[in-house]
Amino acid sequence: MSNENAPLLGHHGSDNKITFWSSLRVTICSSYVNYLLIFVPISIFFSIIESSATVVFTLNFIAIIPLAKLLGFATEEIALRSGSTIGALLNATFGNAVELILGVIALKEGLIRVVQAAQTSCSLLAVTTLSLLVPAAFSVSTPNEDTQESILQLSQGVSIVLLIVYILYLFFQLKTHTFLYEDENDEEETPSTSLSFSIISLSVLACIVSIHAEYLVGAIEGVVKSWGINETFVGIILLPIVGNAAEHVSAVTFAMKDKMNLCIGIAISSSLQIGLLVTPVLVIAGWAINQPMSLFFEDFETVILFASVLIVNYLIQDGRSNWLEGILLLSCYVIISMAFYLYP
Repeated sequence: MSNENAPLLGHHGSDNKITFWSSLRVTICSSYVNYLLIFVPISIFFSIIESSATVVFTLNFIAIIPLAKLLGFATEEIALRSGSTIGALLNATFGNAVELILGVIALKEGLIRVVQAAQTSCSLLAVTTLSLLVPAAFSVSTPNEDTQESILQLSQGVSIVLLIVYILYLFFQLKTHTFLYEDENDEEETPSTSLSFSIISLSVLACIVSIHAEYLVGAIEGVVKSWGINETFVGIILLPIVGNAAEHVSAVTFAMKDKMNLCIGIAISSSLQIGLLVTPVLVIAGWAINQPMSLFFEDFETVILFASVLIVNYLIQDGRSNWLEGILLLSCYVIISMAFYLYP
């Protein structure tokens, strides 16, 4: 994963001694997004006093954004000290920690539609599209009482296959074909925080995100009623913004610097990890806790996913972009958002 941080302060050089306080200072000042950390205590306070669902949802929604950014920063700091293989595994695991935590908590609460929708919005690759189209086609071709159980078993089997594919993809990227992913212009990075600080901060941040995710998911039903929207809109439009806000900022920053390879890499890597790692893990987690989450989606969602894959793949296949293509993609996103907002 490419460095996604735009530091407010320069990183400590290798000649400087890295202490706890210098690590804390660098971490807090690693991005302008961290100004939103003020919402962390505010959101917890209003959640504890059981304020309205709208207030709880909105405040926790905002609070998770800088926490996601800090999780990514801490993960990258550890990865710099761990070698390319372990570093890539850390980025794959904790790079999507927010999505995974939100998904598991929503799954535990039985909000399966929210979980499915949140993962669909990120899965913009052909292989994950196939894994979602097959259960839908299976359902249409075998309409009987045993279909749901068969679809669930099919989804569990497909999830295992996707996890194997992801492991092989990592092996391909890190061992056999590393030259395909190397950039001659990449500068060697050095850690700016101590290893112990990074590990502690990663653990603490994961716990804090879990608390906010619990409050956020708990407020979804109240928000759905008070705002007059459906759970699908929350899952497919709102929740993905929480976990990916930091990546969005990074992608825009790299685009402004004309580093389009990094922009596309951020988007595609995130989609790969969601489609091949997070979604299968959530299906298997649902299997373990008796929450029957499958890879079967309604016809409308499946069509939207398939169309999104076609449009995105067509526009980025040459690795180049311009402002009109950006407008086209944003227009598609707005159209899809309106469709899911009005979707009954």
